[in-house]
Amino acid sequence: MKILIVDDDKTNLSLFTHMLAQLPDTSISTCPDAYEALDWCGSHDPDLILLDYMMPGMDGLDFLSRFRAMPGQEMTPVIMITADMGLQVRHKALQMTANDFLSKPVNRVELLARVKNMLAMRKSQLAMSQQIEHLAEEVQQKTQQSSTMALNSMDLLARAAGYRDPETGEHLVRMSNYTRVIAAHLGLPKEEQDLLLAASPMHDIGKMGIPDHILLKPGRLDEEELKVMRLHAQIGADILRGSPSALLQTASQIAQTHHEKWDGSGYPNALKADQIPLYGRIVAVADVFDALTSSRPYKKGWSLEDAARYLRDNAGSHFDPRCVEAFFAGWEEVVDIYNRNQDGK
Repeated sequence: MKILIVDDDKTNLSLFTHMLAQLPDTSISTCPDAYEALDWCGSHDPDLILLDYMMPGMDGLDFLSRFRAMPGQEMTPVIMITADMGLQVRHKALQMTANDFLSKPVNRVELLARVKNMLAMRKSQLAMSQQIEHLAEEVQQKTQQSSTMALNSMDLLARAAGYRDPETGEHLVRMSNYTRVIAAHLGLPKEEQDLLLAASPMHDIGKMGIPDHILLKPGRLDEEELKVMRLHAQIGADILRGSPSALLQTASQIAQTHHEKWDGSGYPNALKADQIPLYGRIVAVADVFDALTSSRPYKKGWSLEDAARYLRDNAGSHFDPRCVEAFFAGWEEVVDIYNRNQDGK
């Protein structure tokens, strides 16, 4: 794994290099300014960047903006190091998708812990990318064997992405099966029902790009944290975008649009009514219903009746009324899916 350290202070470069020297299977490169670092990134693919905020000429935020615009660098982990830990700086860095922060003076134990966590995330990203490329090739063949492999691969990818998110595998099974029920009762053909079943578990893949202290926070998120959390919809779409595979194209669309609302109050693009793709509208109903009825360490799940009432009450505001109607047209199937796929059973 390649680590790049960017800092205009040569003492810091030496100090951080020494602190990280014990990490196995890593190579460390250093750059004394952001311009040289961008040049280096043009011919190398870093697996992690330790980035100083205060640098002359081009500061850390400017570098991060330019780095993220480089092909293939949308998800590379970046740890911002700064003596200025003000909310404004943190918010700007998070909006540019910095993954974590360290304050100066840097504690060696904390540095090693953060770096190990980011490298583990990077390894998962690279493995997922390889799986997606392989999946696209298999789907291209349009054979029964490759179709089966595609479905299995999507399922594995969705579960692997959950290593940073407390959602369970049963959630993905229930939610994706709910989408098929809705699609069936909307009259969609079987191939579209199967497509939704396979693609919908990737709806929250973008959470891999959200910092741990926000993603895993046990309490309510504040306004600034919510802004960062909502970036996961676009991040997920970007991860899955660009493949000729209909499966990945559908998954990308779902990732981007499943938090849009019928009345236009959703995110990331405040789409309204039929501006929201149908698959996104379907997944919105299925995902919210399962989230409401699922128990978590910090909350007790709602009863099926209370969750059903919530869907009905919010049809026409949060949800597409037709999708809610289709959901209840298949209510017996919904209850059966719920009962057959409970956590720990």
